[in-house]
Amino acid sequence: MGRQQIVTLARFTLLEAWRTRLLWLFVIALTLVFGAAYFVQQLAITESARVQTVFAASASRLVAVFVLSLYILTSLVREFNDKGLELTLSFDLRRADYILGRLLGFVLIALLMALLAGLPQWVLAPLPAALQWSCSLALELVIVAALSLFCILTFTQLTPAASFVAGFYVLARAMSTIQLISDHPIVTDETLSHQAMTGFVHALALVLPPLDRFTQSAWLVDGAAGWPAIGSCVLQATLYTALLVSAAMFDFYRRNL
Repeated sequence: MGRQQIVTLARFTLLEAWRTRLLWLFVIALTLVFGAAYFVQQLAITESARVQTVFAASASRLVAVFVLSLYILTSLVREFNDKGLELTLSFDLRRADYILGRLLGFVLIALLMALLAGLPQWVLAPLPAALQWSCSLALELVIVAALSLFCILTFTQLTPAASFVAGFYVLARAMSTIQLISDHPIVTDETLSHQAMTGFVHALALVLPPLDRFTQSAWLVDGAAGWPAIGSCVLQATLYTALLVSAAMFDFYRRNL
């Protein structure tokens, strides 16, 4: 019975996305991205094709993350405000099944968005590299979907949830650079405060997913990353998605509705 309810919720989530024209909005955004990429190519003095591919890949990834996370947050906030959550849970539905059903729907949306974002890359870049880039983007979007679900169930308000998602994503993307700067400062400083800050940065890096290893634009112009690298991304995406879903369930069960 629980499996059927999860599938029904996932189907409802996909139907909601279709009726709100989410995928059409994403296609329009991708069209604007590739129009801007063509303009950037015309401005480039050398290696114009390389510049176009890198710009299109980076912008497509950011647009996919932004559109997916904002859709999840606004969808659930609207459900909270319309008392749809209380109505759904009144139909003898476990809270865990609700979270899993909604997450399954959001994951399917993320896979569709990764496919749409990857199709133009198959024209601009070699097929193996474009395929690996698309798979990595799908895994990255799955993490973003789980993160967005956790944040909105925890904060229940759009502004703090969106701020946390944005901060988490930017920090996870930049953590390797922050670690490098912390380990090799311009001025050698072995003070206690510097050592404490370095330790804090390394501890934070253990908690955050290494998103800088996902969906790298360099794969499309410098050569494919190889399927072992994608396998590593699969393991990390599975781990962090499971942790975020567990945290969301823990917080959701302790709330009084």
